[in-house]
Amino acid sequence: MHATSLVVLLWLALLAGSAAAQGNMVPGNGARRIELGPDDSGALTEIAVSPGLSTVILFDSELVQEGIALEGRHVFSNVDVGRTTMRLVPSERGTPGEKFRLSVRFRDGAAPPGASFLLTIHPARSDRLVEVYRSARTVESYQQEAREARAEMLRCQEERAHLVSEHGAPVGLAGLLATGGIDANGVAGRVVTETVSSDRRSALQPFMVQSFRSKTRVALEVFLSGLRGGLPWTASGAALRGPPGTELKVLRVWQASPIASGGPGRVVIEAEASAESARGSFSLKLWEAEGPRTVTIGNVTFP
Repeated sequence: MHATSLVVLLWLALLAGSAAAQGNMVPGNGARRIELGPDDSGALTEIAVSPGLSTVILFDSELVQEGIALEGRHVFSNVDVGRTTMRLVPSERGTPGEKFRLSVRFRDGAAPPGASFLLTIHPARSDRLVEVYRSARTVESYQQEAREARAEMLRCQEERAHLVSEHGAPVGLAGLLATGGIDANGVAGRVVTETVSSDRRSALQPFMVQSFRSKTRVALEVFLSGLRGGLPWTASGAALRGPPGTELKVLRVWQASPIASGGPGRVVIEAEASAESARGSFSLKLWEAEGPRTVTIGNVTFP
């Protein structure tokens, strides 16, 4: 079979969909807001943290430095506490799903006198910026939140319109043309098996990796093996990170069947990307829905 035919067939399979297909959206850049009521000092609010990624917590009141307690501090490679800020960076010693309690006390003695959070380690996602309010907020603060809410609503409406248009479009190659996924240049493919790097701590290792790029999308076809014991592995989500501050929006992760111990398996990942944003080297991280086993592949490039 010619290489061009293989490329087309792969994209047809990619867009055909499956019960096993799952989407994953890149979070927005807005800060997450946590508001504490007078009686909330004992409540536990969950905050997502991830190995190697920085989570910054901003408080609207000064902290008592000696009143800060963090469970599992040895798991964090960086814990930087300021007068009203805290920066947390988990190390690779943290296991996805692990939870650590963080407690703080406020200097002014107003209610609530303190706050507690549950830091939950995720293999690839983190709350990058968290703002904690315990006093009256300014009008500007509410206006900013209203603007962010409107922006999120518009994003959701655009996403819904996009999904509706895709649903009503034909499948296969005609579907790619109907939704603007390809132009006259078609789909470019590249075998990148020899150039990618693999993390030895990954649950599975890649033995073949192919990358593809069209007008508005990129895709990866990853063949994995080497699972040693345990339950079969199924990819639940994916992250594609490039140069600092760059992360592609993953649209779907498709896997025909779970990968069993000793056996090979294939995972297909599709993401939004223009020719400009697909440049450079990317790191792919895959994770399962329930469990700590992840797969990390570095130095991924697209045609």
